[in-house]
Amino acid sequence: MMQQLWSKLTDHLDPFLFAIVTAIAALGLLVLFSAANETMGRVISQSQKVVIAVAIMIVIANLSPQFIARFAVPLYTIGIVLLLGVAVGGEVVKGARRWLKIPGVGNIQPSEIMKIALPLILAWYFERHEGSMNWRNFVVAALLVALPFGLVVRQPDLGTALLIGASGFFVLYLAGLDWRIIVGGALVGGLAFWGAWEFNWLHDYQKERILTVFNPQQDAQDAGWHTTQAAIAIGSGGLLGKGWLNGTQTHLEFLPEKHTDFIFAVYGEEFGLLGCAVLVLLYLLMIGRCFLIAANASTLFGRLMAGSMTLMFFTYAFVNMGMVTGMLPVVGVPLPFMSFGGTALMTLFIAVGILMSVQTHRKLVNS
Repeated sequence: MMQQLWSKLTDHLDPFLFAIVTAIAALGLLVLFSAANETMGRVISQSQKVVIAVAIMIVIANLSPQFIARFAVPLYTIGIVLLLGVAVGGEVVKGARRWLKIPGVGNIQPSEIMKIALPLILAWYFERHEGSMNWRNFVVAALLVALPFGLVVRQPDLGTALLIGASGFFVLYLAGLDWRIIVGGALVGGLAFWGAWEFNWLHDYQKERILTVFNPQQDAQDAGWHTTQAAIAIGSGGLLGKGWLNGTQTHLEFLPEKHTDFIFAVYGEEFGLLGCAVLVLLYLLMIGRCFLIAANASTLFGRLMAGSMTLMFFTYAFVNMGMVTGMLPVVGVPLPFMSFGGTALMTLFIAVGILMSVQTHRKLVNS
């Protein structure tokens, strides 16, 4: 009986994608053990979160895309209400109000929910207007993006806000947004950034992070500390790395946020350039498979959701590796499936479940 139930549940898993994702997650647990100074507390906690996230992924993979679409409006609405709750009575951590304490659940980060809810409602909205889309539909969609973006910027959490905005933009682009609007929007965004810089609308720490990209050594003991130590860790790994558990930057406590945003630096120091190349290859294989699923989706909703989730994975990995290696500002973006954390991990596995749903139910539609 149990075997039949398990077989039925796993029929809707994409074997290749599942293998790649679980391989990256297992590699993350391996590196986390070293980042946690060889203690099992965080590893056990993360393992439990992975198991729960995989279980949820399996459930979602078994739901049809049409059924998932029914949750678009409720999930978006709940996400907005929770973001408003954060603005009113959220937990303040390190000067930012990003967490909401819910009795019986604990602290959650509602902005993570919007990374799924926003592309979900946009894909649902565009499918409802398939065949009759005009500029008004894109205006409505832009407003749906602007609302959570503004609430997250206010926390302040510019990095997460940009990721939410990106997830929304991906759907707009895939839905056929005119390139002239994209270019115009980019110019307006550039002018807005210039204005924010000139009129001091950006926080001092945000300016420091941007300036650190161009010269990490100008304040190596403060604003440039993360970038400098990460560069030392990755550079000292050489070709083959120092070996698992032998990273000096990690174990001598020079590397900050080593189990979360900067876990790639731990990995690079211990496994070297060759290990980094293997990890990048795993991400490329995952993203390539996701793009193939998006291209073969049988409905507009499936194509938009799968395409947005795929580009979200790419953005996560690219931004994290870029900030750890000093090519991008430090914005607090986790490395997909590897960084320690619960809400982000859950979001990523939900996205994988949606991709598997699009792929496996496509077979049923076409058969």
